[in-house]
Amino acid sequence: MPRLSYVEGKLRALIGRTAKPQGTSDALSVHLRTISYFNFHTLKKATKNFHSNNLLGSGGFGPVFLGKVGDGQFIAVKKLSVDKSQQGEREFLAEVRLITSIQHKNLVRLLGCCSDGAQRLLVYEYMKNRSLDQILYGKSNIFLNWKTRHQIISGIARGLQYLHEDSHIRIVHRDIKASNILLDDKFQPRIGDFGLARFFPEDQAYLSTAFAGTLGYTAPEYAIRGELTEKADIYSFGVLVLEIISCRKNTDLSLPSEMQYLPEYAWKLYERSRLIDLVDPKMREDGIVEKDVMQTINVAFLCLQPHANSRPPMSEIVAMLIRDIAVVETPTRPAFLDRKRRNDKKLSWDIITDGFSSPLQSDSPSK
Repeated sequence: MPRLSYVEGKLRALIGRTAKPQGTSDALSVHLRTISYFNFHTLKKATKNFHSNNLLGSGGFGPVFLGKVGDGQFIAVKKLSVDKSQQGEREFLAEVRLITSIQHKNLVRLLGCCSDGAQRLLVYEYMKNRSLDQILYGKSNIFLNWKTRHQIISGIARGLQYLHEDSHIRIVHRDIKASNILLDDKFQPRIGDFGLARFFPEDQAYLSTAFAGTLGYTAPEYAIRGELTEKADIYSFGVLVLEIISCRKNTDLSLPSEMQYLPEYAWKLYERSRLIDLVDPKMREDGIVEKDVMQTINVAFLCLQPHANSRPPMSEIVAMLIRDIAVVETPTRPAFLDRKRRNDKKLSWDIITDGFSSPLQSDSPSK
């Protein structure tokens, strides 16, 4: 292990190349001591030269490999793609800075990093049960009962509550989806991949920014106008909850037409008083408390409201999920694309049902 002063010096040199959000310097100084600086040779050896057999998955900015270091510890090594525009390096530095300034049991833990020439690598704790999408989308034989699924949903919600409301800095993740949720040996969830995350100034109602994220999980006000708030994460969380309950992707064009888009299909079932049909048949067979599952689906609908200001904050969502408060609000129709017009190649997310308008028209960022 390198000397602490050398580790901190290398990390400070790396992280210092990006602008710090106000108020993070003290936290950064403390949390730099919790991670290590790895040299590239060590990580190359640990992953067997990044062999394809060790590939755990691919994130938005590069593949993730399983590694084993000298003491026998398993690690997950994220190898960022650094293109000529240096976007990869910016994302690397942003993720290191952000992940070292926040800590929560439902956020992935960064063990260290490496910057060697053009190589940019992040080293995370290895999650035995890998990412949630492997289970939901049929890439694994693991079955999750309702108790475990509810545990995963509630843990993700608590992680988002920390980012949005309880952290010393306000953070929007921007890419909440099944592949970015990692599961430990007890199926406790950890939110990962902070490459797109944004610090949020306290005096701004929203950020105006170019779209980044994953369509299908993306809030309409963000996809259409680039208006980013924590409510964009809440919309994504609503889609993810429906995926966890139904055990399917939010978009599946192999299904019959009315079932292809999950939020739209879920709402049709709600209108027909047949929401139980949304629930994964294997989970129903295993046994569920129907009232609890229906309440969780209703929470998802509240997260999918077309106007950002109508979506509850994560603290309220957590309270509803653990049944500290009842779901009393009746959801309105979620925001989703007009399915009849999706085949028009000239149209995309700017065609939303029910004449979608800006939920933030009366708000503006502080100058």
